[in-house]
Order: sequence, then C-alpha cells, then structure tokens
Amino acid sequence: MTTAAVTEPLDLIRLSLDELHAYDSHCNIVLGNVQETVTVVDTNASPEGNVVRTVTKHSEMMFVRGDSVTIICMGNKRD
Repeated sequence: MTTAAVTEPLDLIRLSLDELHAYDSHCNIVLGNVQETVTVVDTNASPEGNVVRTVTKHSEMMFVRGDSVTIICMGNKRD
C-alpha cells in the first residue's frame, strides 16, 4: 500500500476490503458479495418462552446507511 493511495481516512478501509464498491464521509457504504446475519427473537413462538433463531442470507450487492454502521472489521476471508 502506498501513502499516495490514502488521501481520506476511509481509504484504508477501501484498500482492506475487496468487496467495498463505494463509500462516503458519513460511512454510507455499498458492499458486494454480502452475507447478512440477523438474530430473531420469537416472543410468541412457544409457551415455554422466547425462541431465538439466526437467519442468514446472501446478497450480491447491499447498501448500508452510515448511521447504522457501528463497527467495520475484516472477517475471515472466504475462498
């Protein structure tokens, strides 16, 4: 990585993530090849109590609004 390629703070993220297609200063980001994981709590699913389940879906492209971004980190690289 050369210092000439890093002109803004988020340029380090762009250089680290292969699937980052676009971003702005508000951390609005467009990602490709995304795996989204959501934890769902069904409060009425069972008389014994809440049922917690994890739902995962894959998207070719996803827009993430900057105010919902809490952390950006590199996960495990997939082959």
